[in-house]
Amino acid sequence: MHQAVPTLVDMTTATGATGTTMRERIVEAAVRLTSQVGWSQVTMAKLADVVGVSRQTVYNEIGTKPGLAEAMILAELERFLAVVELSFDAHPDDLVEAIRGAARTVLEHAEDNHLLHAVVSATHGADTELLPLLTTHAQSLLATAKAVLAERVRPYAVVLDEDRLDAAIDMVVRLVLSHVMQPSGSPAETADDIAWISARVLR
Repeated sequence: MHQAVPTLVDMTTATGATGTTMRERIVEAAVRLTSQVGWSQVTMAKLADVVGVSRQTVYNEIGTKPGLAEAMILAELERFLAVVELSFDAHPDDLVEAIRGAARTVLEHAEDNHLLHAVVSATHGADTELLPLLTTHAQSLLATAKAVLAERVRPYAVVLDEDRLDAAIDMVVRLVLSHVMQPSGSPAETADDIAWISARVLR
């Protein structure tokens, strides 16, 4: 019997979160399975066994395996964006510090995110079936992240026209995501670098 691999999902469940829907339970189980055995080994039947429901229930809630992949990625994105929101809430008067905090917490979460590690390993041929998670949804994930950041930046006094501000937001999001996929230093060091660049651009 495999020992459950801890994920952000596990930590949420462990804290006693209630009101989890059947769809959420299935997605959580899919994340754990992917982390443990690889995406290529995840089947609707195996998922049904883990959750303790019929295979038809899994199909009814999720649909196809590509649909399951999309649900997993969107659920993880939601968790990453939640820590971004917390950082901006903590620094309502200092945009650069909000960006520094957001970058640091996102990179710290990325270090311990087993699904993300599985996806990254796919780029090196470990699980080629995971590659669509990176390619098919890349643009929509990027657009979602940029939209959230743009909304949070709006209340700050930024002396940039709309086009320049959009370019600055795009730069920050892409910088953070590149370090999520391929870190070059500690989260704190990278966040400091991103904050330094952001300060030069935004101020």
